[in-house]
Amino acid sequence: MLGEAVASALGAAMHSTDWVTRRADAEAALRGHRYDAALIDLGLPDSDGGELIAALRAEGSDLPILIISARDQITDRVKGLDAGADDYLIKPFDIDELLARLRAAARRHGGSLDVSLRAGAVEVDVARCLVHVDGRPVPLAVREYQLLVALMERRGRVLSRSQLEDALYAWGDEVDSNAVEVHIHHLRKKIGRTVIRTVRGHGYVIDESPAL
Repeated sequence: MLGEAVASALGAAMHSTDWVTRRADAEAALRGHRYDAALIDLGLPDSDGGELIAALRAEGSDLPILIISARDQITDRVKGLDAGADDYLIKPFDIDELLARLRAAARRHGGSLDVSLRAGAVEVDVARCLVHVDGRPVPLAVREYQLLVALMERRGRVLSRSQLEDALYAWGDEVDSNAVEVHIHHLRKKIGRTVIRTVRGHGYVIDESPAL
């Protein structure tokens, strides 16, 4: 129930989320996809979450990891952090605190999920899922917002269609072959046609200083 509720809340906060319940499935997901962060419960049915974290760190993974657990003893928290977790959140918790801790963990790793993103006249308030262009609020659909954030988090880097699909869709989602192109088209109409640049044969990019 908690896993379903957290996945739903993250989706409402414009995050694309994969949720699995067993260590083997988590390891398969992490091998096949790039994630911004992982939430790991210590009480997995086929393993201890701390063992999974330790194994990931032993393999050299620098993925931001947050433990969510009902175990509230100091010894449990110390053990989890020593295993390689970046943070430890005790159940029950508030989703806003979870989102803030995710952003903080990502920043410590030099990754994404900054509180505010800016490219030219476009500014994204990640904490409140708000977009402004020249100070004017611009409402976006969920996929449009996720696409914009994915590109702005990696300004100056060309992202392929498959990379953007990974950022937009979770497991089991049906993805049309031209879905990314359609979202790009609608997004350009709302934030300006020159902000997102097409790199033929490779993908899309928002430059460090996009054209006006």
